[in-house]
Amino acid sequence: MITYEHKRIGVLTGGGDCPGLNAVIRAIVKTAYNDYNWEVIGIEDGFEGLIQPGKVRPLTPADVRGILPRGGTILGTTNRANPFHYEVEIDGEVKVFDVSDDVVRHAQVLGLDAIIVIGGDGSLRIAHELMRKGLPVIGVPKTIDNDLSATIITFGFDTAINTAMEALDRLHTTAESHHRTIILEVMGREAGWIALEAGIAGDADIILIPEIPYDIEAVLGKIIARHRQGAKFSLIVAAEGAYPIGGQPVYQGVREIGGVKRLGGIGEIVAQEIRERRISDVRVTVLGHLQRGGSPSAFDRILATRFGTAAVHLVAQGKLGEMVALQGAGVTSVPIAKAVAQQKLVSLESDIVRTAFDLGICLGRKRAELEAEFGLPHLGADET
Repeated sequence: MITYEHKRIGVLTGGGDCPGLNAVIRAIVKTAYNDYNWEVIGIEDGFEGLIQPGKVRPLTPADVRGILPRGGTILGTTNRANPFHYEVEIDGEVKVFDVSDDVVRHAQVLGLDAIIVIGGDGSLRIAHELMRKGLPVIGVPKTIDNDLSATIITFGFDTAINTAMEALDRLHTTAESHHRTIILEVMGREAGWIALEAGIAGDADIILIPEIPYDIEAVLGKIIARHRQGAKFSLIVAAEGAYPIGGQPVYQGVREIGGVKRLGGIGEIVAQEIRERRISDVRVTVLGHLQRGGSPSAFDRILATRFGTAAVHLVAQGKLGEMVALQGAGVTSVPIAKAVAQQKLVSLESDIVRTAFDLGICLGRKRAELEAEFGLPHLGADET
């Protein structure tokens, strides 16, 4: 039997919540105990747990029993605790502090040999910067947006697109019954993966994504064409980061402490254009945090579990500074620096974009315009 040096590893979940986080935590704890007899320390509320006192606790196999199907994260999370830009409100005034040295010191006091950071590009960028200060980290890619490069897919994405697809299935029946155009606004930030894949799966007629600034005339033209063909309703999926040609993404007015500007509102802007032209009765549904909540799909449970076990094995192999990733059929690892170097966006040359066009879905622009503007191969004729 191989004997491994005893280690104590920490685990935290940072950024937005995501279906499958508990599956990763469970896999980390069970693998650490079953394969290596290591201790696991749960760090609560992301990096906040290494800033504020009293926010860590031991995790044993008993602590993770039954959490596999649960949404959210038993450790809590936040996207407002960047140690390099830590905002605190003092006497009504927001002040910014760099507490990164305190984070590294706290981890050393806890005796952590490694910290597994489960997060999206923001959390992993922070982890990379902390690693440069001496914090031993391993990354696990998490985001419903599926915008992390170096991995084919991130866990949480499959559950999110299934939630959006089910919403479209329900909206389809009410749109058809009332002869309406219904717009479903979904998450995704600067990436259109959720909108595109959920839109195709949910039989949307128009899909608006950030990678293709839309022409409102093309959108209105599609609705009019459907009416002429006897379809008295239309379904539009709009990614929250979508915007018109020559325009900018739409942000909400509220900015919380430690947060960045929040996208949202494009669905209503498109709806107003339709109302002003009196083309169709229109309604908007903003799916919002429903995409983040609930039990993870089977795919996400399995992928998250594979990522969790692989992260522990990376610690055993001494491969610190790496992020687990799905490449091909297998789980491997890449440097965190490489994983966060470039955001993964929808490529207009991808087969899934061609598939959308082949189905007659309007992506907010005429095919010929996209071919000319982006130098794309011939995508075929527009639906008439």
